[in-house]
Amino acid sequence: MSEPSASLEKSPVSVYFLGSGQLAIPVLRALRESPKVALTGVGTQPDKPSGRRRRPQPTAIGRFAADGGMAVDKPVSVNSPSFLARVVECCPEIVVVVAFGQILGAELLQLPSHGCLNVHASLLPAYRGASPIAAAIRDGQAETGVSFMRMDRGLDTGPVYRAFALSLGARETAGELEARLGELAAARIEEILWQVVREGLSAKPQDDRNASYASRLDKSAGKLDWSRPAFELDRCIRAYQPWPRATVVLPVEGKGARRLQIVRAEALARPVGEAPGTVERVGREGFEIACGEGAIRVLELIPEGSRPMSAADFLRGNRLREGAQAMVS
Repeated sequence: MSEPSASLEKSPVSVYFLGSGQLAIPVLRALRESPKVALTGVGTQPDKPSGRRRRPQPTAIGRFAADGGMAVDKPVSVNSPSFLARVVECCPEIVVVVAFGQILGAELLQLPSHGCLNVHASLLPAYRGASPIAAAIRDGQAETGVSFMRMDRGLDTGPVYRAFALSLGARETAGELEARLGELAAARIEEILWQVVREGLSAKPQDDRNASYASRLDKSAGKLDWSRPAFELDRCIRAYQPWPRATVVLPVEGKGARRLQIVRAEALARPVGEAPGTVERVGREGFEIACGEGAIRVLELIPEGSRPMSAADFLRGNRLREGAQAMVS
């Protein structure tokens, strides 16, 4: 590590922050509260239409910043001349990026004296890309973590300063894991920034031979293939909670096809019985759907246009017959 100059060795690290998703909230909170950080600005994605009425809604960071009385920039493009001028005006030594959602161009990457640092929710080079948390659960990984990386023009390909591992819970959903990873990142961000900017911590190149990718999720990811084993579908259900959520379309007597988002379920080991996608059992705790191997017992769900409820409550007002077949959505 190189020696910091005497004038800077004790001064707070000046930081501009870019973030949008839930993962970024604990990190921004830690930066705001740290005596070793001077937060010079905050940026997030612009508000986007949401809900039935398509009213503009802020990102998770936009809402958090507004609730905390923090001014926040909402650039349509972080690579526009106007936003680059804004960053220059803020004079950050480093830009911190967490779950932001835009690609940073070469000019922005080179603006701060210490570049741009990305907090990525995996142990790089594993799961580069937009959905590393869901991918780790879906694939049945025993551990994941957070990596603090110096950004370059590639997709999460930059050299890594440090990484911290975290074991996955046996029944953990993506939302729950994201919250824990956010807190892990928040607990480390101050020391990483200090080591990088004040103590000259160097980053180590990733081994591209071990790289894997987690592409961006869309709503189609939630369509379950019932020919797969139940334990795999159980992981998918947890990986896609809270978004895009696993879905199934089932025929309800007198009401036709009902699209159901599965919130909570469990895998059951049993010999192959009915054809995959068949409702095998309907009981007090919920209903069971046959898979390629075993079955999935649905315990909590959200009917389309309704609120979350237990499967038992759903069955009180909706008659689902054993032998019914899941429909193509």
